[in-house]
Amino acid sequence: MIFCEQLQKRYGKKVILANVSFQIGEPKIIGLIGRNGVGKSTLLKILAGHLKPSNGKVEVVGKRAFQNLTVAANTILIEDAMTFPTVLTLKEILHIAPRFYAKFALDLAFELLEFSGISHKNHHHQLSKGQKAAFDLIYGIASRSAVTLLDEPMNGMDETIRDDMYRVILKDFLAHPRILIISSHYLNEMEHLIEDILLLHEGQVELFAPVDEVQNLAVRLVGQKDNIEPYLANYEVLLTRENGPIFEAIVRNNDLPLPPQVRMQNLSVSDVCKVLTTSKGGSVDDIYRSSESGA
Repeated sequence: MIFCEQLQKRYGKKVILANVSFQIGEPKIIGLIGRNGVGKSTLLKILAGHLKPSNGKVEVVGKRAFQNLTVAANTILIEDAMTFPTVLTLKEILHIAPRFYAKFALDLAFELLEFSGISHKNHHHQLSKGQKAAFDLIYGIASRSAVTLLDEPMNGMDETIRDDMYRVILKDFLAHPRILIISSHYLNEMEHLIEDILLLHEGQVELFAPVDEVQNLAVRLVGQKDNIEPYLANYEVLLTRENGPIFEAIVRNNDLPLPPQVRMQNLSVSDVCKVLTTSKGGSVDDIYRSSESGA
């Protein structure tokens, strides 16, 4: 349903996406993860057909994505920049939606709007940031598009409404399976929701794997530096960190026996993604060590 091969996107000499390749063939919920500026929003806009790739092949529901009517009819992109005609109330916006999205669940949209405490008499541009985010997400989920793309959909919502909206996403997906790609900085909150992680780093796909595989990819070794360092040659070291007398090394998981007097801790999916996208320049600890040594 989604096929990307050697996808590139440039603005002048600036490369946003470089040789991005992946494919999604069945309904599932995917977390699109990466640091700010890595190209997540750009990728979603290309998949929605809003942006033309500079190079490579992008197909959605079997069609070239850019400015394609079939793609537009089967895809929706929910993002911060969404706008609706200012003269229309939310009620009027929802009543018009089935003209664009054949499977639009109108009754569900109104029920979720009422549940969220948002009056259908309001105008979209007069809503608070959190209310706009809630309405936009309701609109996107109610569209029941075959490919639903959500770009930071929870921005501005408080924790309680975010929890409710995660349940909405999961319940509606289970009742009406589709491809749902969610770009979000709230990965810890979404771990129970998503099936696969699509991790972007430096404009490329760092990994695309099921959540449980990502979580088992690395572990943290904790102990005295003298007890850990001699064994690090046996591991692929992803990151080291010192906190007073405590030394930590995050390493690729393997079946080797644990070094003596060293504890092993599991990482969350969010922790693994952070480590994999850590700048090769080092950590904040490295900066302070360098500053202190030069003082």
